[in-house]
Amino acid sequence: MLLAAGGTGGHLTPALAVAAELEGRGARIAFVTTPAQAALPPDRWAVRTLDMRGFERRLTARSNLTTLRLLAAAAPRALGILRELRPDAVVGGGGFASGPVVALAGARGTAAVALEADARLGVTNRLLRPFVDRLCLSFPIAGLEPPKFVVTGRPLAAAQVAATRAEGLAAFDLRDDLPVVVVFGGSQGAQSLNRACLDAFSGELPFQLVHVCGPRNHDEVKAELERRGARFERYRLLPYTPLLAQAMAAADLVVARSGGSVAEIAALGRPAILVPYPHATADHQRRNAEWMAAGGAALVVDDGDLSGELLGRLVAELLGDGERRARMAAASRRLGRPDATRRVADTIEALMEAKGR
Repeated sequence: MLLAAGGTGGHLTPALAVAAELEGRGARIAFVTTPAQAALPPDRWAVRTLDMRGFERRLTARSNLTTLRLLAAAAPRALGILRELRPDAVVGGGGFASGPVVALAGARGTAAVALEADARLGVTNRLLRPFVDRLCLSFPIAGLEPPKFVVTGRPLAAAQVAATRAEGLAAFDLRDDLPVVVVFGGSQGAQSLNRACLDAFSGELPFQLVHVCGPRNHDEVKAELERRGARFERYRLLPYTPLLAQAMAAADLVVARSGGSVAEIAALGRPAILVPYPHATADHQRRNAEWMAAGGAALVVDDGDLSGELLGRLVAELLGDGERRARMAAASRRLGRPDATRRVADTIEALMEAKGR
């Protein structure tokens, strides 16, 4: 039995990927998450919930007290889950819901692993450091060394890694003889990216654009494009797509925020223009973007500097320089870890074997 203690939002996806990989190796899976996320794990998995709210972001004395109160409130329920399911290993996805379960499991001697999705340790994982046997990092982080810290890459679902250009072209009805640019700003979109696209790409396009603008913004963006006389033969405006990996696989260039998606961009070997969300916790999106840029795979644009003129110019420059894009794509592939999910699963199995599970 493997207990995958998930989290919320982007923290849940890597945990789901690892759980699916281990299930394929014969493990039985149970999942712990919040009530709001309880419908996301597959029906074949047992799901338990912890009714929690997020930890304070700054580890001050006051926030530590708040966190301790949250842990204390969730601890009896978490302990009950562990006693009921008696897992051989517990994996924390990095969200706050994983904290009590992973901490208690580690303290009880169960194999305990945590996943870190960004280029810095989040609050939950900083608190879990004393309790886990291994902490799997998506990016190298200075000062965090083996054996406790292992750079595995960010776990991705098999379908994300296996996406192909042909699938992307077919899914979005795109031509193979014209370049493809994909723009997205997370599941809810990004206002600054949307505005820049409106200003840069409302005219006739020499390339094909897949613009995922977010469900809250779709009607407004579509109306403004129509008002400006945009031609939709080459402009695919979408509120959301479950086939983002396929879109990126088809892309000659990706324009995006720099959250967890940078791991997917790199795993698919795509060159990118990254615009970090300026209000991300501890500015972790900037760190993610700078990791890509330092490796030669991306350009980084500050959100405050982004404009239609700048975006249009950068896209035109990159699409007009195939050799530069090829170098960026090769750098992206070097940074990418498409085998991250396997690496994490191997780490868990090795730990379980060492503990005699």
